[in-house]
Amino acid sequence: MAIAKAERLMNLALCLLGTRRPLSKRELRESIEAYVEAFGPGKGTAGGDDSFSRMFERDKDDLRELGLVIETVENIDGEVGYLARRDSNRLPPITLDAEEAAALGLAAKVWQQARLAGAASGALQKLRAAGLPEDVDPYEAHGALEPRIPVHEAAFEPLMLACRDRRPVVFDYRKATAAHPGTRHVEPWALECWRGHWYLAGWDRDRGAERVFRLSRITGRVRSRGSGFTAQVPDVVTVRETVASWAGEFADRSALIRLRSGAGYPLRAKATAVRELGDGWDELEIPYGHGLDAWLVEFGPDVVVLEPAELRADVVDRLRAVAKG
Repeated sequence: MAIAKAERLMNLALCLLGTRRPLSKRELRESIEAYVEAFGPGKGTAGGDDSFSRMFERDKDDLRELGLVIETVENIDGEVGYLARRDSNRLPPITLDAEEAAALGLAAKVWQQARLAGAASGALQKLRAAGLPEDVDPYEAHGALEPRIPVHEAAFEPLMLACRDRRPVVFDYRKATAAHPGTRHVEPWALECWRGHWYLAGWDRDRGAERVFRLSRITGRVRSRGSGFTAQVPDVVTVRETVASWAGEFADRSALIRLRSGAGYPLRAKATAVRELGDGWDELEIPYGHGLDAWLVEFGPDVVVLEPAELRADVVDRLRAVAKG
């Protein structure tokens, strides 16, 4: 079956590359032997036509995934045709020196424990075929540290594809202060990793504002929705700043907390002042920005918020929500 599909895709690619005018689905169906054998030439039964259309759309998507630029052209009669212009599918020679190849190899190794491992490996194979130096091993170790980006959330892959394709999504999201998840309609912009957690930045259609969602709080399946984006997508730098702000990286105030001695070392690393209180407790002054309440909850009974009052209230609300399940 794999060989038959590969042959069918190759024949379709050759037809699209070899034509000087757009070919309709009917013409492609009559020209490619695999389609003729499976569905017959011309129009057949309604079910056969539907099956052919589904196979053709899958084949077309597979070729585009492989890098073939396929144009869709509508003639004056309204008939849709397809072709792949040679000038649009011709790349200049790729030349990579040893340092550039090593950088690509390092990037691929980062994803070896994630769902993108296959895509990263396939990309390197394509670069090898296009001129990656033969004496450079992209997977060769270049240091004692092995970079890894763990991706355990099931929502990562569908959201990554939705960001790439600019496709709105719907998912159920459980806020830290809520006992039950709520439905969110989002135009996804980008995925970012902060403090070992993955976040999605995008436009929340229900609230009419940009929002950041932690992937570990997405429950159930991520569903795609038709229609395009309604809000303008900001540049990458702005998206990263937004995620950093929501993840608590930017602070404009200070908070005062009590921390159990010998606990909460990440908090101690952020502290601007530490004072021993005795009886197994220390007092810390730490930067206070968005997301600090969620971070403090992770330390459970080892942390007591002294001030400000609104931060203490937020932490208490979150703990109560956790207690309710």
